[in-house]
Amino acid sequence: MPTFRYSGRDASGAQVSGDLEVASSELAASLLAGRGIIPLRIEAQPEAGAERAPWKLFGERGHLTLTELQIFSQQMHALLRAGLPILRSLGAIQESATRPPVAQLMGDIGASLDQGNELSAALRRHPDDFPSLYVAMVRVGEQTGRLDTVLKRLAEWLAFERDTRERVKAAVRYPTFVVIAMMAAMLVINLFVIPRFANVYQSMQVELPLITRVLIGFSGFMIAWWPLMLAAAAATVFGFRRWRVSEAGGLAWDRLMLRVPVIGRILHNAALGRFARSMSMALRSGVPVPQSIHLIAQAVGNAFMSRRLERVRTGIERGESLHRACAAAGVFNPLVLQMISVGEESGTLDEMLEHMADFYAHDVDYDLKRLSSAIEPILIVLLGGMVLVLALGVFLPIWDLGQAAMRRGA
Repeated sequence: MPTFRYSGRDASGAQVSGDLEVASSELAASLLAGRGIIPLRIEAQPEAGAERAPWKLFGERGHLTLTELQIFSQQMHALLRAGLPILRSLGAIQESATRPPVAQLMGDIGASLDQGNELSAALRRHPDDFPSLYVAMVRVGEQTGRLDTVLKRLAEWLAFERDTRERVKAAVRYPTFVVIAMMAAMLVINLFVIPRFANVYQSMQVELPLITRVLIGFSGFMIAWWPLMLAAAAATVFGFRRWRVSEAGGLAWDRLMLRVPVIGRILHNAALGRFARSMSMALRSGVPVPQSIHLIAQAVGNAFMSRRLERVRTGIERGESLHRACAAAGVFNPLVLQMISVGEESGTLDEMLEHMADFYAHDVDYDLKRLSSAIEPILIVLLGGMVLVLALGVFLPIWDLGQAAMRRGA
């Protein structure tokens, strides 16, 4: 049975917290209410061995990919809109699944529905495939009788997420390829090319320039110690990944990435755009504001931003307006804060958040287009420097020998 961690206030107003082992969050809330506790937060705790890396979102470790989750949402919306019951809709999706794990997942969800569970409860049993925000949206759709509309909004939200990821991958594909090619070229040159020239220079018995001696020494070190260097590189990668998935390491790394020139701005704006679009969708579907912010904070893909968004939720629970809570978080620019303030005053907060999401989406798109042009000069300078060092190290001794031969001939 799953475990839920709660925090709230008792009849005297004192803050209390603890764990409950119950079947669902709704049952946990009922039990707390019976004890005279007003719950402020109820979180499902992961089962042993079920921890997920912070960058693994939207089922990347489960059966569904992000694209498949979007297609699932679109298909469910279309089938429910056509009047098919949920079970028949799941059966149709299971029959049309192109991968066995997806078909198995649909079968598991259908079996859970056969046992009398609601769709949201069935989806909650697969946290690696369905994010918390997704499940909460489905739950609201079931309660309001607008499940097909909610699924349509979820499909549009997932399409935006997928497009953003594809643009990021396209922007970094060329620089990544160039860096990998440079590293491969350095390995080949140091392991196979420089040793040949070193043998030639050794037979000449002449004093070599400093840059040539450095290249030959580094090449000899790589040849002699390559197993140790390979083991050190593997240990470094393993240690970094362990540190990165830890709470303190993930927070420090995500905060550092937000400070990297150009890239940090893209990550920051992408996280805020994801927050705004998700918040707008949640408000239009009827999810309470504190719960929406808490769920969205878990899905922004950056631990530092998640901490700041949790501050927004805490401020709202204390009775502050969304505008004041966002201003205190220190991650929103003045223009966006003004849009949130206008939205609260006019009762059109969901529309203003949608405009805010579009603003950040255009900003991210512009920065992604500028990313390649910003990185290209750096790569050209690095590549030119590498070629210059190799050319000087390899050809300076030959040039000196040629000059000496010409002087002897004269």
